[in-house]
Amino acid sequence: MAPPLSAHPLSNNVKVFLHILRWMLIIIPVAILVGSLNALFLWLLDLATSTRTDNSWLIYLLPLAGLLIVFTYRHLGKNSDAGNNLIMDEIHEPGAGVPVRMGPLVLISTVITHLFGGSAGREGTAVQIGGAATQALAKLLKLNAADTRMILIAGVAAGFGSIFGTPFTGAVFALEVLAIGRIKYDAMMPALFASLLADFVCSAWGAHHSLYRIDFLEQITLFEQAVPFDLWMLAKVIIAAIVFGLAGFLFAELTHFLKDLFKTTLKNSYVIVVFGGLIIIAAVQLLGHHDYIGLGIYATREGGVSIMSAFQAGGAEWYSWLIKLLLTAVTLAAGYKGGEVTPLFFVGATLGNTLAWVFNAPVDLFAALGFLAVFAAATNTPLACTIMGAELFGADHMVYFAIACFTAYYFSGHTGIYSSQRVAVPKLFDQKGEPHKHHKLGEIRETHSGLLKSLLKKLTKSH
Repeated sequence: MAPPLSAHPLSNNVKVFLHILRWMLIIIPVAILVGSLNALFLWLLDLATSTRTDNSWLIYLLPLAGLLIVFTYRHLGKNSDAGNNLIMDEIHEPGAGVPVRMGPLVLISTVITHLFGGSAGREGTAVQIGGAATQALAKLLKLNAADTRMILIAGVAAGFGSIFGTPFTGAVFALEVLAIGRIKYDAMMPALFASLLADFVCSAWGAHHSLYRIDFLEQITLFEQAVPFDLWMLAKVIIAAIVFGLAGFLFAELTHFLKDLFKTTLKNSYVIVVFGGLIIIAAVQLLGHHDYIGLGIYATREGGVSIMSAFQAGGAEWYSWLIKLLLTAVTLAAGYKGGEVTPLFFVGATLGNTLAWVFNAPVDLFAALGFLAVFAAATNTPLACTIMGAELFGADHMVYFAIACFTAYYFSGHTGIYSSQRVAVPKLFDQKGEPHKHHKLGEIRETHSGLLKSLLKKLTKSH
């Protein structure tokens, strides 16, 4: 008896071809839109940064800018304030949807944050632009729940890939960030196509991405035979990666803690954003320079600390990573808008610069490892970050990239910057099984922080 037509290899290949063709046609308009919007966003960020650098007094208006952001989200934002977590929730469990207004709101508010001196990034904005654009297209095409999930993932990939100029990373990140320990490849083709095309469009508009390089090269031999890596260097990388993982854990937990602390003590979102702005202003006054606000990719003064300077010996202070971590946590916890990833790059690169001195290791290599591994730890995306290493720095040191990213990932524990990220496969198993499987990171954190919240409530009541 002949097999059914659907089981025939040729028939299946035709179906696969038609499936891919359909998604390519769906993705083209949204990738063009997201790539174009991200090109505009990058241009506006450059303009905001240069304007703030030339007019240092603008930082004193940061609290007023914060009031404008809070007012806008409260009266126009609907549920946009949930940001990336809303997009993740919609991918996992479709509900109210991602409002189209999320895109322009987060774009404008992020530019305002950077113009007046907040310490924030850009990935969150790019991802939300992608999510809002794809949700609008899904409604226009009347896609079902399964297809809406696919197109949202593609939107995340397009946003991430085009904002950093790392299209392959963007596609893998969009799949890996959804659930810890599990990647479902059903949306890989739409995600990859969206990320590639959006990056192409963004670049065609003249958007320029930062170029990084590692000059360190090694030729290792053992018993007069070439080997792919140095065991002693690998040991140093592993120890450094543990520190990177703890830094990622500290950033995520501190940001969540400050949000809870502000809500419990100050309560009013207008008061919170003003208070956060005043903290940033005070810190800048104490430091006497603007190295640790804004994106921090390039130094704004001669001899200043930046991501780029961290790749050179003496390009960062031993405490640079900690100051950037603290100021970014305050900025985001207070209600200013922007992403976390570029500040995480800064934290990782400057921490790597310091650890290179501690371990007598190559500065540019360890800055790159920190750049990738702190990001991997805070977002629980070690595979995407390893691929990012190849896209940004070349593949010569892929072994060290992978070891650093996965080691940092494990040592960051069940925490992260995205509260709606699910735990599909726990990082560690115990004799009782998998206690956190399928839980959101935010739910896990709630169970662990109940005692702390009770203490905060008691302290506020006593005052």
